[in-house]
Amino acid sequence: MTIGVVGGAGARSMFRLERLEEAMRRRLGRECLYVPSCRLGLYLALRHWCRPGGRVLMSPVNDDVIFFVVLAAGLRPVQAPLNPFDGSIDVNAVEPDVWRGLAGVLTANLYGNPDPAPRLRARCDRLGIPLIEDAAHAIGSETAGRPVGSIGQAASFSLSKHVGVRAGGVLAFDGGPGLREELARARDELLEPPRALAELLYGVRPFAEAAVRGLGLRRTALAALRLVGASERDGIRMPLRAAQLAEATASAPGLRTHHSWVRVDMHDYRRTPGPLRARRIARGFGRLDEVLRAHREGTALLLGTEWAAPGASAGPPQPLFRVPLLVDDRDAAISALARHGIVTGYLYDPPLDDYAGPEFTDLSTRPGPARHFARHALPVDPLRAPEAIAALRRAGARPAAPPVAERPDVVPGAGGGGGG
Repeated sequence: MTIGVVGGAGARSMFRLERLEEAMRRRLGRECLYVPSCRLGLYLALRHWCRPGGRVLMSPVNDDVIFFVVLAAGLRPVQAPLNPFDGSIDVNAVEPDVWRGLAGVLTANLYGNPDPAPRLRARCDRLGIPLIEDAAHAIGSETAGRPVGSIGQAASFSLSKHVGVRAGGVLAFDGGPGLREELARARDELLEPPRALAELLYGVRPFAEAAVRGLGLRRTALAALRLVGASERDGIRMPLRAAQLAEATASAPGLRTHHSWVRVDMHDYRRTPGPLRARRIARGFGRLDEVLRAHREGTALLLGTEWAAPGASAGPPQPLFRVPLLVDDRDAAISALARHGIVTGYLYDPPLDDYAGPEFTDLSTRPGPARHFARHALPVDPLRAPEAIAALRRAGARPAAPPVAERPDVVPGAGGGGGG
């Protein structure tokens, strides 16, 4: 592992991260490489496995940062039809014309709900294209008896989510030492050097956030950031800045031109880990199994409520990062939770094709299910399950009505699975 840290503290950092890689190898049964963030891991995977200029099928209900990572890799996003109940890719609804000419498929495993990766892998193998798994929300989730992240050619995990350390990720992949060395070199070329100020800010951030939560000042703090222009989001999605994005996309692939989009919510996404960061990542990862058990317990509680998707409670619960309850009035439900100190994040509305338009993506041929899910999904932290359930019931939250079925012969206009 050559990540560019030197000296005694650097050696200890490398040792901790190498042990983390080995632990992930045991979980997944494949090679693993530390990366500073899931988004950087996805960029490396897309650049290595997908031909530049190709089209990549992806979920329209995902973080906009991932959309910009795909663009930065020199690829054209293609928005997939979704299951309206859990946000997974609906393989059966992908039109034959969409499959033709793809350079790859990128899963989302949204909130930890697995995409149908075995079926997607089989289709990708027939087409001779890679399946890449975005496993940011899904460490610990399984599909068809296999861990998410062990099925595609590559998968990228976030340690900012279940591990809760706001740094670090793992790129998992099939391949021997030669491929590992190649990917490690590509990673190291993109890394930013460690900085004392960045390490200090990383160290004090959890204490500052705890103070804000304890004093009930989170909304005030966010308003102050917006007032001084330090907040990068006015709503759920960041500003698209279409003119600048068109210029950046014309010069892709490359992270430099897309940096202002890809860095949103995590400016240190390429930062070489210093000793404090490496130590905190290792400690957090050491508690992972305990955290996953707690997430399973909370997920089981939430999936037993009236707001759970039909059939969601069948089988053993996954350790979901967030549980997407389907509520009629999501904004009212968010307010009800906020009154009890439960903050709702990880909203992905509108879907990416509605957000970006046909200039930057091929539109979904069946956008209705994604719009339904994006509008009604209320991602609830399973670690706050009892409080959230009580708050929603006191507020009289109603389950969302079932989605209206789309006519398969009605296809939206420009961009639906077109050109390459």
